[in-house]
Amino acid sequence: MDKLTKQETEHIAKLANLTLSAEELEKISGQLSETIDYIKKLNVLDTSIVLPTAQTTGLKNVFREDKVQPSLPQRNVLSNAKKTYKGFFVTKSVFD
Repeated sequence: MDKLTKQETEHIAKLANLTLSAEELEKISGQLSETIDYIKKLNVLDTSIVLPTAQTTGLKNVFREDKVQPSLPQRNVLSNAKKTYKGFFVTKSVFD
């Protein structure tokens, strides 16, 4: 097993926009090295008879057709709202 160098691991962390401590870099370095070694093992397999595929479930489009239907009256929709303003829901701000 060829372990990734500290510089290689730092470079990968930078590409992934991760800020890692020295301890985390050491841990990640080992995990990435193991992953790369596993991929190397997979590269020896003969896949010449395996057909390329984009998905494996055999499912096609599982979404329902989008149909335009009448909606509930606005008065009914807003009837249980704590606070409304000019026909809209009023909520607390999510931004400072």
